[in-house]
Amino acid sequence: MPMTKTNSTGLLLTQLICLSVFLILSLPLNGRAVGQTTEGMPVIEAIRQGRVHWAPYVVKGRRYVPMSSRQAQRYEETGIASWYGEETRRRKGGHMTANGEAFNPMGMTAAHKYLPLPIIVRVTNLENGRSIIVRVNDRGPFPSVHNPNSGKRIIDLAYGAARRLGFHEKGLARVHVKVIPVNVRL
Repeated sequence: MPMTKTNSTGLLLTQLICLSVFLILSLPLNGRAVGQTTEGMPVIEAIRQGRVHWAPYVVKGRRYVPMSSRQAQRYEETGIASWYGEETRRRKGGHMTANGEAFNPMGMTAAHKYLPLPIIVRVTNLENGRSIIVRVNDRGPFPSVHNPNSGKRIIDLAYGAARRLGFHEKGLARVHVKVIPVNVRL
């Protein structure tokens, strides 16, 4: 179906509402807003300018090659989500995310193996219909020694995000993940 002016206006309005809700939920945490990069730049502006981390990296001997910002704008996938955060409360000094910021287990953030950092995604729990917007700022989920299948999960949410989606007690949920597109300058 071709994109009409009415459809594109509706799409733009939906994107603006989603981003506004995300920014409203990004209240200051530990002295800085959740909606900012480690350099203090708003996430949306960092994405627009292409100032994201997408360099290849290695975990447990396996090489991962993240998508570019432009490729990520079309990312959409359905699969299994898990959550993390409990283990970081026991770790002295907490946990730093791959994006270089302190991990907040109660935050609206997530880890992904292939998306550039930072990027904003909508995650929908297909089991109960709940949907939230989170910022991807970390890498994972990766296979663990205890559960090699854990690496097949598509996203790892902070505990607070999993709680909002209603699967924090169960631990896993079938989800749909979609990047919220932002005009990218490359």
